[in-house]
Amino acid sequence: MTLVWRPLLRTLCLVTSSPRIPEMRPSLSRASWTSVTKLGLHTKPRMPPCDFTPERYQSLAYNRVLEIHKQHLSPVVTAYFQKPLLLHQGHMEWLFDAEGNRYLDFFSGIVTVSVGHCHPKVNTIAQKQLGRLWHTSTVFFNPSIHEYAEKLSALLPEPLKVIFLTNSGSEANDLAMLMARAHTNNIDIISFRGAYHGCSPYTLGLTNVGPYKMQLPSGMGCQSTMCPDVFRGPWGGSHCRDSPVQTIRKCSCAPDCCQAKDQYIEQFKDTLNTSVAKSVAGFFAEPIQGVNGVVQYPKGFLKEAFELVRERGGVCIADEVQTGFGRLGSHFWGFQTHDVLPDIVTMAKGIGNGFPMAAVVTSPEIAKSLAKCLLHFNTFGGNPVACAIGSAVLAVIKEENLQENSQEVGTYMLLKFAKLRDEFEIVGDIRGKGLMIGIEMVQDKMSRQPLSREEVNQIHEDCKNMGLLIGRGGIFSQTFRIAPSMCITKPEVDFAVDVLRSALTQHLERRVK
Repeated sequence: MTLVWRPLLRTLCLVTSSPRIPEMRPSLSRASWTSVTKLGLHTKPRMPPCDFTPERYQSLAYNRVLEIHKQHLSPVVTAYFQKPLLLHQGHMEWLFDAEGNRYLDFFSGIVTVSVGHCHPKVNTIAQKQLGRLWHTSTVFFNPSIHEYAEKLSALLPEPLKVIFLTNSGSEANDLAMLMARAHTNNIDIISFRGAYHGCSPYTLGLTNVGPYKMQLPSGMGCQSTMCPDVFRGPWGGSHCRDSPVQTIRKCSCAPDCCQAKDQYIEQFKDTLNTSVAKSVAGFFAEPIQGVNGVVQYPKGFLKEAFELVRERGGVCIADEVQTGFGRLGSHFWGFQTHDVLPDIVTMAKGIGNGFPMAAVVTSPEIAKSLAKCLLHFNTFGGNPVACAIGSAVLAVIKEENLQENSQEVGTYMLLKFAKLRDEFEIVGDIRGKGLMIGIEMVQDKMSRQPLSREEVNQIHEDCKNMGLLIGRGGIFSQTFRIAPSMCITKPEVDFAVDVLRSALTQHLERRVK
């Protein structure tokens, strides 16, 4: 009992003495605040102001929404929270539910809303294009697709200059798998355990997260390899990551070497020597794993892995669906943070700020290999509205310095969250880069065993009740995923940190009781 109370009292002291954001109008219902404050002995975090007033909700009643969902929509349970939110409107980093409650969105529709909900410039361009031309398909030319192709290709290094436009990340990765096999005339494709590359029948073979695996045959010719996770994996130290925050694991590595990287490369070689053919089609890697809880690899690992794959005749594919478009701050693309040049790059999510859009970019040589064996066609790929929105997103990222904002505010946030790891025994790891951050919850730092799903669920609920929406990830759903729109500000980060600190303190209070 004493051991539990000691960190609790220290935390309560820190919380009550921390600076507060100035008072402003309430943004959550009085009932919500009452239920939260009963749990804690501290002052509730105060939400930063927002100069946007949402429209009054006048659509389906909540109970009717539940009925329709149960009768007509997928029975797979994916909605967060015991009482799923019925969202009504969005503005930049804010979301509003049907009851008028305001939430700070720190998950961006699963790392998708890149420049902000309903960004005014993107909205204006989308509405203008809707009034001009919705759809032609690529059997006819339209300027939107050609303007966008030129702008996107300018952001990628040689020889990555040929673009295939699609509608989703799964579809993009599906096509990239086909390209790799068409170009190499090989079958085997390798991906990391814990990887998520899509949920289509083809990409399910690349996705190595248990709930997405099926008993039925799917994704043939795919082979998983050990994920070089320097926190949860067998090897890791205190200098492994390209991140302002490292693990608390100790190591004795010299400045220019990484023993963990070397050990994981040996495991990768073992996969090449035992589990695939002598010649392979390719290797898929997210620069930072998203669904698995923002897992980062040791510095230098991908560079060596790419070399090994190419020695076997394979091509290397960077899945930038979550890491691209400036989110990581230091670079526009995640693969650049590893000092590698992929043969194929896939992208989606932030490419259209939430509009259904994706792309595969490759070299002329690989593109020609596909064209020789397949009349590839996509009815909606290159849709005029999608391409106009894509161009607007690129313009906003540049004009509003959102990549720079990701670097500055993301680093600020990482260091703030790292202080929570020092305060709370159940915060095992803080990791990430820019505005892609993982907070891994554990039973204790020594064992690194995941905190129970029930306990993580309650912390998640408490954050929502205080006006903060965050994501979940990890094999055991033990990691909070933080990925706000790139327009986020430091005062909003301060609020998010205060909310999480409050939720963690409430969790300790429940344990004591």
